[in-house]
Amino acid sequence: MKNVQKIDLGLTGYDELFMNDAERKENKLPRIYDVPISEIGDFPDHPFKVKIDEDMDQLVQSIKERGIITPVTLRPKEDGRYEIVSGHRRKKACELAGLDTVKAEVREMPRDEAIILMVESNLQRSTILPSEKAFSYKMRLEAMKRQGQRTDLTSSPVGTKFERSSDEITAETGDSRNQVHRYIRLTELIPELLQLVDESRIAFRPAVELSYLKKEEQSALLEEISYTDATPSLAQAIKMKKFSNEGKLSQEVIESIMSEEKPNQKEKINIKYEDARKFIPASVPYDKTGDCIMKALEYSKARCAKYISGMKSYVMKNL
Repeated sequence: MKNVQKIDLGLTGYDELFMNDAERKENKLPRIYDVPISEIGDFPDHPFKVKIDEDMDQLVQSIKERGIITPVTLRPKEDGRYEIVSGHRRKKACELAGLDTVKAEVREMPRDEAIILMVESNLQRSTILPSEKAFSYKMRLEAMKRQGQRTDLTSSPVGTKFERSSDEITAETGDSRNQVHRYIRLTELIPELLQLVDESRIAFRPAVELSYLKKEEQSALLEEISYTDATPSLAQAIKMKKFSNEGKLSQEVIESIMSEEKPNQKEKINIKYEDARKFIPASVPYDKTGDCIMKALEYSKARCAKYISGMKSYVMKNL
């Protein structure tokens, strides 16, 4: 198991939670304010999704019973409002709990410093989607580049040397330099393909190869995925990348590559949803389409069996 370096994010420590204003001032810590939620905006281009799920329900219940324990971190804006740097889930939970204010530390900090803190604090989450890692890594490296640290974010192939900033992410997350670069490549995918990666329908390594396709080629591939209900393997993705580099990746080539049988792939029958829908009652929802088709086939099979049985009886009686 990799040793992950602990980092100081500047977030509120346990002992700090119970200090009064005088003690915080003596220790040179930011004051805790009750800030109206209506005055807080989201962090621009925040890459992490705030999900309304079971974990959120538990957080909302905890806030209702005990209040917010760890204050959020805010950065003042020029218009007198605030943008949230750390604590997007806590802010949303306070809204869902019916609170008008949220406990917050307000810190003056440059934009790039805020980006780095936002990324570092959110990377502590237990579950992070590939798209979230991709854009957060990219945002942080670009911020460090603007601060004067070399990042080597060129389009050089995987395996080239990253500089100090990527080493820091490696130390903090356990992802290697090459893996950090691969995640950043995912930001080149069109949103629909990236969504399939988040849903685990497209595997990570094939997705990295597909990120090298032109946007129109990715759109053509998405159309083929929708039609065949199949996603490319690593070998197929590498082949598409090769054809793309040669300027030969047409819709026909994509169809040909996607029609190749994969290892352990079972034979499938492909029917366009639009064609099947014409025979399905409008009252049947999309997610029940498959069940409806199977029931129709079973009914048709039973009717055919009954018809054949009747014909056999008729023939036998009239011989």
